[in-house]
Amino acid sequence: MKAEILATGEEIRTGAVIDSNSAHIARALEQEGLTVVRHLCVGDDLALLAATLSEIGARAEVAVVTGGLGPTTDDLSAAAAARAAGVATALDPEALAAVQRFLCALNIPLSPSQQKQALLPEGAGWLPNPVGSAPGFQLAIGRCRFFFLPGVPREMRRMLADQVLPRVRALLPATRERHLTRTFSAFGDTEAAIGDRLAHLPEKFPGVRLGLRAHFPEIQVKLYLGGSAAAGLDQRLAAAASWVRQRLGPVVFSEAGEAMETVVGRLLLARKATLAVAESCTGGLVSHWLTNVPGSSGYFLFGGVTYANSAKSGVLGVGLQTLARVGAVHEETVREMARGARRVAGATYGLATSGIAGPDGGTPEKPVGTVCIGLAGPQGADAFRFRFDSGRRLANKTLFAMRALDLLRRELLKAAA
Repeated sequence: MKAEILATGEEIRTGAVIDSNSAHIARALEQEGLTVVRHLCVGDDLALLAATLSEIGARAEVAVVTGGLGPTTDDLSAAAAARAAGVATALDPEALAAVQRFLCALNIPLSPSQQKQALLPEGAGWLPNPVGSAPGFQLAIGRCRFFFLPGVPREMRRMLADQVLPRVRALLPATRERHLTRTFSAFGDTEAAIGDRLAHLPEKFPGVRLGLRAHFPEIQVKLYLGGSAAAGLDQRLAAAASWVRQRLGPVVFSEAGEAMETVVGRLLLARKATLAVAESCTGGLVSHWLTNVPGSSGYFLFGGVTYANSAKSGVLGVGLQTLARVGAVHEETVREMARGARRVAGATYGLATSGIAGPDGGTPEKPVGTVCIGLAGPQGADAFRFRFDSGRRLANKTLFAMRALDLLRRELLKAAA
């Protein structure tokens, strides 16, 4: 069954806002067994919108349209749908009641512009929006079943899951094809190196397609498999995933789309371990990521940006002789920083970073992109030196922070083995 996706709005057309909605919808429809053949974008032009809807209605069997359902004069989706279907718009009582309930909860009066959101094409079926004011609707235009959703991503995602996908499933034949996807998140190797390791996957697992995507600072490895429900797709994809897992080894940190900091947090909780972080070159980025995870108070005890040598010495107890002899960017220094952070907080682990993010400040011995990472734990302290020079300061800091968390992740996995 063929599907198309239409994003509406001048902000999308001009690139002022990135269209993340269409990507989310496409993934969801493909997983249900539909084939998404087109992504389209049209600005706030009534005639062009209506013509585009008519064209889609002659080509596709399912279409999802986002945007243009709000109260302002440039919200034209309902009017365009009515024109394409050859009907008028009318006030839908159920949709109007839903708009009123939403506004009443916010102590906002129902104005004529707000009431406009309940003007739907005749014959349309309204779709409840539990997290926004604009109802959606479904409507047949030509041979196609259209679903119109708000452009606000939070509202769109909720309505897609609750209102659209169940209806789409009902349209599909019982013998429909399935489309499965498995995603691996990896860090610690280049996209090219990962591609080389997995080059023989298509011949070993016929029908399984491989996709690589650089999603800085990680590499995403995707496996795709489609076919009839009776073709043993789950087992075939599981076998391919097992092979990928074996080929890539510890560079894979998630198979569930989780961020590195989420994975690290879960490992700390599983070991009933706590963490203290001392940062220099990363400027608090490691601590920021960790504390973005809900429940991080269960393991994160301390974060200090000890940028100056006086802070490294005064707060963490790094020896003045160490700093004078080897400098701030050195394995000995970060080892002492990690020990100091662990001691100050009374944590199970201490993690420390010190490096040269650039674009200046490098030397022949310590060029831009050099980072030293210290890790202290129950079994002692260790330190590592790496060089990542992307040419951009923020990108370097991101790579430094990611490597620090990855070292901790690997240490936690080793300790749990």
